[in-house]
Amino acid sequence: MSSPKGHQGVKIAISGTYSAGKTSTVMTLSRYTGVPRTLARTIREILPEAVPGKALSQVTPAEFLQLMLRRHTGRAVQEALLGDHFISDGSSLQEWLYGAGRVLHGMNPNATAENAGGLVVVREEEMEFFAKVVDQYAIALKAHVKSTYDAYVHLEHELPIAADGHRPMNEGFRATIDKKLLETLDELEIPYHIVRGTMPERLTRICELFGLTPVMSMDEAIALAREDYAAQDFRLETERVAAAAAA
Repeated sequence: MSSPKGHQGVKIAISGTYSAGKTSTVMTLSRYTGVPRTLARTIREILPEAVPGKALSQVTPAEFLQLMLRRHTGRAVQEALLGDHFISDGSSLQEWLYGAGRVLHGMNPNATAENAGGLVVVREEEMEFFAKVVDQYAIALKAHVKSTYDAYVHLEHELPIAADGHRPMNEGFRATIDKKLLETLDELEIPYHIVRGTMPERLTRICELFGLTPVMSMDEAIALAREDYAAQDFRLETERVAAAAAA
C-alpha cells in the first residue's frame, strides 16, 4: 500500500508481534533520523504496580483489562506530547489484539501452544464476558488509532519467539495477532508497508518510504540504540520482588 512521503511531520507506528524486533527498530530509527519516539511504559513495566507479584501468564481476564487500559492511556499521553511527528513502538491496536488473541488462545497462551493452531479447546464462562469487553475496547481503540497515525511499518516475524519468560511461546497466537493486525489496518484504511531484513536494510527502506533524512551514521545509530535497549529493565516481576527484598 502507498503511504505519505516527504511529510514535514509524520506519525508512524512500527508494528509486529513478539520477537519481530519492534523496539530495537524504533530505537535505532529514532537515533538515525532524529525523529522522536514515544516513551510509553510497556506491559512488562506496568505489571508490577498493576498486578503485584504476578507474571503476565498468571493474570486473570479482569486484570488483563486493567493492563490494556493502563497501556493505552500511557500511549495516548505520549502521542499527545509529541504532536505530529513521532515514531511509536506499536500502537493501541496491540492492546486490543493481545486481548482478542487471548479469547482464542487462552489467558495463558503458553498452556495452549501444543493444541491444534495453539487454540483453546473449551472457553470458560468468564472468558465469554471478557470477549465482549475486548470487543467494546476494540471500537474505542480503533477510532483512536485511525485518528492518530498516518501510516504503519509492519515487521515480519523472521525470528523464533524469544523465550524470556514474558512472551507467550505460542506460534498460533503470534500468527493470529499478525493476521488480525493487517486486516484491521485494511479496515481502517491506514497505509502500511511490510518491511523485512537486517537492521540496516530496515532503516534504509523506512527512510526511503517516508523521505526521512539520517542525522548520523548508521553504525553510530545502531550502537546508541543498543545502549538504549540495554538500559531497559527486563526483569520479571518475581525477580523484581526478590531484588527489592534483598535490598
